[in-house]
Amino acid sequence: MTARILVVDDLAPNVRVLEAKLSAEYFDVISANSGPEGIKKAESEVPDLIILDVMMPGMDGFETCRQLRQNPKTRHIPVVMLTALTEVQDRVRGLEAGADDFLSKPVNDVALFARVRSLIRLKMLMDELRTRRLTHGLDETLEAPDAGDTGAGRILLVEAHEHSAKRLKSYLEGVGHVIEIADNSEEAIAKARREDFDLAITAIDLGGEDGLRLCGQFRSHEPTRQLPLLLTLEDDDLPRLAKGLDLGVTDYVVKPIDRNELAARVRTQIRRRRYHDQLRAMVETSVSMAFVDPLTGAYNRRYMMAHLERKIAELATNGGKPLSVMMLDVDHFKRINDTYGHAAGDEVLKEIVRRINASTRDLDLLARFGGEEFALIMPDTSEQNALSIGERLRLQIGDASFNVPNSSEAMKVTISIGITSTTDSEQDSGQLLAKADTALYAAKQTGRNRAVPASTIDLPPPLAANG
Repeated sequence: MTARILVVDDLAPNVRVLEAKLSAEYFDVISANSGPEGIKKAESEVPDLIILDVMMPGMDGFETCRQLRQNPKTRHIPVVMLTALTEVQDRVRGLEAGADDFLSKPVNDVALFARVRSLIRLKMLMDELRTRRLTHGLDETLEAPDAGDTGAGRILLVEAHEHSAKRLKSYLEGVGHVIEIADNSEEAIAKARREDFDLAITAIDLGGEDGLRLCGQFRSHEPTRQLPLLLTLEDDDLPRLAKGLDLGVTDYVVKPIDRNELAARVRTQIRRRRYHDQLRAMVETSVSMAFVDPLTGAYNRRYMMAHLERKIAELATNGGKPLSVMMLDVDHFKRINDTYGHAAGDEVLKEIVRRINASTRDLDLLARFGGEEFALIMPDTSEQNALSIGERLRLQIGDASFNVPNSSEAMKVTISIGITSTTDSEQDSGQLLAKADTALYAAKQTGRNRAVPASTIDLPPPLAANG
């Protein structure tokens, strides 16, 4: 893993030492000798991680970190603060300023490199989500993960020792969190599968069980793959920390645990979890928007074509079950728009989609093919069964009147339908749609308001149905 790291320290020897260590691990290192210079370089160079000394003249590391977090250009860059200060309140102060970790000098190289790699992996994940979000046309207005009030979180506490579990539970409940306790790995996994948690806290030693193995299990199961993991450990366990971070542990705290430090680390992890969930939800929504017709809520033509090709390919292994395609077109739709207005036409299309979806299976896919024309993909459906479905849809649309916006008048709407079917996994999707469209053309030419199977006609591909 390669990445660019910004080292901010007013002492040149410290910079040189860190630069040598990081370069030996194939990281690209840039440096700044003051807080203001560090902020400028963070804006211009956009590093993947910032290592920030606390004790600097003028603007110290705490204030530098706060300003980095307040700046939209730099607020998503992970920050590790380094200092000779050893008091718990100093660590808490750094975490509350927005630091992702707070390491004391002399720095343990194994812990430093493991933490650097872990934070860079996290940043790459967040960067990918933000990139997809922007790609789908959503601007970067989501609040930073370190801003705002976290509120109460649901936390799974995995601790084999009853006294330790009670103490940590009281610490966390004292700041408003809801705690669920498990005393072994099996119980922890079962609870995590049943319930949604914002964070899991696990001891590295679970009364003879390896807490790191539990962390690996969390990461291997889909429901808990993105769950933040905070590891509690003793000083003697630090050599194992690197393995934990490689397994996906997102933070850790060393015993004896200070309640304020624990509260600060928990708050940071829950904020990041919620930020990640917001990003992912927005990306999923934008992906949905990319494949759904915004007016009717049916899938769009692009998605339908990809889906149809997958369904055709599946014919090779589905035991000869047929695939049917139905093309549906609203009769005299131009007349509806001209008589009642385009708003009425839009409502007709939306109501047609609602009626079709209410009368078809979940495995059938309805798409707006273009204008007032729709395609319905029906797996495991013969042409004869598709014809029966088409007749039912035609009657459900034609027999019940449609309401007209801003009018007491109701209108009658009918549809024409063309149907085709195949069992050939080598069938070209475009040709299959053309057959259904030819049948639709035949329905239009023979009076409209009818369903016609392609197997009963012999017509050239349609030129224009003219409504």
